[in-house]
Amino acid sequence: MAELTTLARPYAKAVFAAAKENNALDAWSADLETLAAFVADAELQKVLVHPSLSAAQQANALTDVCGDQLNDAAKNLVAVLAENKRLALLPEISVLFAELKAQMNNTVDVVVTSAQEMTDAQQEKLAQALKAKLQCEVRMTANVDEALIGGAIIRAGDLVIDGSLTGKLSKLAEAMKS
Repeated sequence: MAELTTLARPYAKAVFAAAKENNALDAWSADLETLAAFVADAELQKVLVHPSLSAAQQANALTDVCGDQLNDAAKNLVAVLAENKRLALLPEISVLFAELKAQMNNTVDVVVTSAQEMTDAQQEKLAQALKAKLQCEVRMTANVDEALIGGAIIRAGDLVIDGSLTGKLSKLAEAMKS
């Protein structure tokens, strides 16, 4: 996964710079989400990696499936990615683009996975604490995973805070082995 991110980052930065310059961040977000969704389709993936198709044919296959949902700049991106055999990077480019857009807007998406459902008061208190720590607006999504036994795991971009009982038990087991 880290390799995909490394390969996708220059494309995401270039697209972000162009979108920002043309005041088209929202349009690019929509285009990248559309492309990422189509590239993730298993049937279309078979076409996009078929060895007998040229880069132009692969690009045309993807843009034809998307129909009128893409602007010309997005179609050009698809052509460049196809030429460099990088169409599989589109989902990662979309994620990185969204992160760059959030950074510009000084917001961060936080995913909290807890062992039990959090109350609104708990979510609000956690959001305020994260806002103070990260110094930006926080958009929080809460999930429940009973396998955590207790506690929660907080993911905000590259930051991961594992306060789950399962995580603490794993750390304890590692410490005992060494």
